[in-house]
Amino acid sequence: MGQTFLLGYALARALDEGFLAGRRGTGLGWLAVAGAGVVVGAYGTGRVYGAVAALVEPLRDRLVERVVARGVREADDGALSGLTQQVEIARDTFAGLVMVSRSFVFTAAGALVGLFSLAPPLLLVVLPPLAVGVALFAVTLRPLARRQEAYLVADEALAARLGAVCPGLRDITATGAEDVIGADLAVYVEAEERAARALARWSVVRVASLAVGGQFPAVLLLATAPWLLAHGVTAGALVGALAYVTQSLLPALRNLVHGLGTGGSRLAVVLRRLTGAEGQPGEAEEADGQAGQGTPAPDRPASRTVTSPGRPASGTVPTPPSPPPPALRLSGVTFAHGPHAEPVLQGLDLDLPDGGHLAVVGPSGTGKSTLTLLAAGLLRPGSGTVTVYGDPAGARAAAARRVLIPQEAYVHTGTLAENLSLLRPGPVPRRELLAAAEAVGLTPLLERLGGPEAVVDPAALSAGERQLIALTRAYLSYAPLALLDEATCHLDPEAEERAERAFAARPGGTLLVVAHRITSARRAQRVLVMDGPCTAYGGHEELLDRSPGYRELVGHWDPASQPALALGDTDGVDAVAGAGLAGDGRHVVAHGPVGQVQRPRDLGDGGALGGE
Repeated sequence: MGQTFLLGYALARALDEGFLAGRRGTGLGWLAVAGAGVVVGAYGTGRVYGAVAALVEPLRDRLVERVVARGVREADDGALSGLTQQVEIARDTFAGLVMVSRSFVFTAAGALVGLFSLAPPLLLVVLPPLAVGVALFAVTLRPLARRQEAYLVADEALAARLGAVCPGLRDITATGAEDVIGADLAVYVEAEERAARALARWSVVRVASLAVGGQFPAVLLLATAPWLLAHGVTAGALVGALAYVTQSLLPALRNLVHGLGTGGSRLAVVLRRLTGAEGQPGEAEEADGQAGQGTPAPDRPASRTVTSPGRPASGTVPTPPSPPPPALRLSGVTFAHGPHAEPVLQGLDLDLPDGGHLAVVGPSGTGKSTLTLLAAGLLRPGSGTVTVYGDPAGARAAAARRVLIPQEAYVHTGTLAENLSLLRPGPVPRRELLAAAEAVGLTPLLERLGGPEAVVDPAALSAGERQLIALTRAYLSYAPLALLDEATCHLDPEAEERAERAFAARPGGTLLVVAHRITSARRAQRVLVMDGPCTAYGGHEELLDRSPGYRELVGHWDPASQPALALGDTDGVDAVAGAGLAGDGRHVVAHGPVGQVQRPRDLGDGGALGGE
């Protein structure tokens, strides 16, 4: 305060009593007094830091105690981050706010006392706009802090979503899910954009308060200079007033506006997280009020009157609970791969009940993989609806209740346990992991690699081994609906049967499998035959009686090893070649030596042809 007072007062006296009066020594003496004030102010600032430390450190200690107690009591995973980063952020931000607020209060007091000492009319010019600017900022401080916090939360949500998506870009591209993932990310981007626009609008008000309270007084001093000089204000006093405004009040107000506007909201966010208060006061009450309106929760069937068990009130009829939705429902679904392409699916209706086991068969190109991608929410139907347990297939709730295992299994470099835990929120207990490996048939590979902690090299694994890892990973997920899209094509019949039976036997599990062999269709409760307009649905024996397409398809199958699809599938590679199959056109034999090809109906010799 003393340093600020001397800045303008000594400058005014140096001009009026020194340089303007022709007494250079007096002027230099007053300037020396102003310099001494700077030295005294520096010493005082050093003392202030000690006082701030005495105020801030107890806050830091209480926050550390709170974080450690929560981490021990609740096993909070974020306790380490809170202890190492967030506590320090709160400590530093709080210290900064104390320093900024203290600086503005003492600077403003010193400047106003100095203006009054020089000439009371100066105070009449400077004080009103300063008060208006501070009041305007105070009024907008709470809304501005809320917008700043909303922006920070939206930015963190977008960063977290990108962190989940970026490691899977390869899979997203491989499954053609760019549009779906892009639409999902667009929601987070738009939310951050809205928060940024709201923050920008209120930032304009913050800038306006700074202009009114810090810059407008200097303009008023210049505009009223003739009137002030005519009413006894000296030239030195006018220069001193300008120094107060431009060198003291404006910087102090700028630091206050920016410090409280940004640092204050940052401190509020960090303190809320450290103290465990996740929402604003009143949010829970508001949510509870809204929960009582509209459709009742699915786990609590609505009734007209609440009565004691077994004794319904007279004159009341309880509303019967609605049947649970099927695991997968397609209603009038039509899908084409382009605006002018022929529909792959047209008006398809399908209900897969919870706990059901459905095999999907049909020639290549009839939409079997398209069906699984629609169920997985990676494609959107041109018309009709696709729901998973009653939720739209593209909704986040549906995504948590289904898992898709494609033909090309994804395995990353790392331990086997890390690969198997990808679809779980945390590490899988070793006992559960070993049980899942035994159920699916991964145990021999797991033992050969050296256990769950063994490091996996994806390039050293066969296609079948990668499929076993992907199948076990899906088996360990919490999603009840499993979609196997040719996910066992590289396994032998015994391994395929073991994996499918494991998924079918999962408690509460539902299985949809694009069949690779006739045995898959025979194991399923129901079979969906997809062959353009000849789509059929029923049990294996039932379809043999009434579906010519299914009978023809089964006739091409060898029960032991032949694939469910005619040769010439989209990948151009047949998992196992067989003689006399329709469309057999010198395809590569997947399990033969590199470079080996076979002629149609000539599979006996197994020799290479011309080094091809």
